[in-house]
Amino acid sequence: MIIKKYILSVFFSLICLNSFSQLPNGFVYVSDIIADLDVELRYNTSNNFIGNQIIGYQTNKLILTIETANALKQVQETLQEQNLCLKVYDGYRPQQAVSHFVEWAKNLNDTINKSKFYPNVNKRNLFKEGYISSKSGHSRGSTIDLTIIDGNTGIPLDMGSPYDFFGKESWVNFENITKKQKTNRELLQKVMINNGFRNYPKEWWHFTLRWEPFPNTYFDFPVK
Repeated sequence: MIIKKYILSVFFSLICLNSFSQLPNGFVYVSDIIADLDVELRYNTSNNFIGNQIIGYQTNKLILTIETANALKQVQETLQEQNLCLKVYDGYRPQQAVSHFVEWAKNLNDTINKSKFYPNVNKRNLFKEGYISSKSGHSRGSTIDLTIIDGNTGIPLDMGSPYDFFGKESWVNFENITKKQKTNRELLQKVMINNGFRNYPKEWWHFTLRWEPFPNTYFDFPVK
């Protein structure tokens, strides 16, 4: 009986080890670092600019490099002092998902979500205007899309434009928004930059860890 229990214990340990080792060295499931983080991976759903679940997304599990996850934990703890929290829409993004974006962009007749995500941008110009490209910093594992939510209600703060909205309204320094919306954007920018991230000027939600560990590597393992 003792031997049988030992064998079962080893068996289950190997299963757990195999599950953990599915991620490349240097990557982590962020829930192991920040247990209370609100995650809504939009590309794992149909609520995105394409309107379908994106290839390479198989679950709502946020994956990042270990360094990025630890820096994000500092952001979360800073915001919680003000009864605020983070909500994450995307992190590591496999290259196959980026390729899905590229193929979708070539089909100019597929504009099912144009009115919601890019009403003022011609689909044929999404590449030229920098909204879609054949490579993404997300595939390096240290780029993240996020916002701030109220710690009590879970409602996102008003940032003046929705997540993944293609247009000048999403630019960090867009002026034609309310004072409160500007204040919310400034808070997000400040807390991220103070904890080691740099922003992308055309997307208020988009940040990359400075000195990211894989600056020249684009990974393609699925989010699962």
